[in-house]
Amino acid sequence: MRRLLVPAALLLPLTLLLTSCGGDSAADTGARTDGSGSVILSVGDQKGGSEAILRAAGELKNLDYRIKWSTFTSGPPLLEAVNAGAVDVGGVGNTPPVFAAGAGSKISVVAAWHGTSRGDAVLVRDDSKLTSPKQLRGKSVAVAQGSSAHYQLVASLEAAGLHLKDIEVKYLQPADALAAFNSGKVDAWAVWDPYTSQVLQSKQGRVLTTGDGVTNGLSFQVASPAALGNSKKAAAVKDYLTRLRRAQDWVHGHQAEWAKVWAKDTGLPYDVALASVRRTNATRVAVAVDKPLVASEQRIADTFTELNLIPKKVDFGDFVDPRFNGDLPPSTTPAKH
Repeated sequence: MRRLLVPAALLLPLTLLLTSCGGDSAADTGARTDGSGSVILSVGDQKGGSEAILRAAGELKNLDYRIKWSTFTSGPPLLEAVNAGAVDVGGVGNTPPVFAAGAGSKISVVAAWHGTSRGDAVLVRDDSKLTSPKQLRGKSVAVAQGSSAHYQLVASLEAAGLHLKDIEVKYLQPADALAAFNSGKVDAWAVWDPYTSQVLQSKQGRVLTTGDGVTNGLSFQVASPAALGNSKKAAAVKDYLTRLRRAQDWVHGHQAEWAKVWAKDTGLPYDVALASVRRTNATRVAVAVDKPLVASEQRIADTFTELNLIPKKVDFGDFVDPRFNGDLPPSTTPAKH
């Protein structure tokens, strides 16, 4: 019997980490606030996310507005809160905004980061005979429906000359997928960091292929149009994004220090956190919300529309606001290595 790659106690913390994850979840809307002043900016976050990185980098000092933090377990419910006006701005991965746009949600992508897609991977067990994505034909693959890993799987299959219908897709959330992967009930698992790092650090699996070269590696801050229509809140959003960009730059030069903070905040083992930081988190560079970005996200939207997972054609350009670009480089700027 294979041992689990992570202790059961770590399964819950791991599910709290990444915006690319889908599924139902509630928010922790505790009254955690920073700053002072009459303007309140409601920020949607995830465990070990924006709040942790801003605090570690010392970027929550001297705020002349207040940040009220709400923690969500994944991107979809965070964007539901943005749509409802309960959150002014929050961070998500490259796929949740596509599904929110498909549902006609009131959202605007206002900031972007470009990183590597090496953390988005199709994994196989060490004893697997599979050595190429082309060999996935007829095999079973676990993936979270509507997640960034879902798109990475579709794109990787296409690059190998295959289609989603050529494999047996098992739509499973990470905890269930992990169990299925370990027990041999699936042949492969399409997932994201830190799960990728957990499997590799545990030496219980290996990478069959990654998203590098097939997915866009983008992550976003998404705001409520209503908040952007308020001049004082829009000014707070601009300042918040500036601080977040500086904090992300700090991570690149303080990878071990950030990994310690992240591990403590999430319950991840330090070696897993550090591996994930090096593979994914520290590679991100702030980029402009521009036409190539819209075109890249449009391809994701069109893919899921063709798979009948989004009910109608989406014009992703209707869901971006480039007013905070400043002098940022284009979205095609290479990720840091």
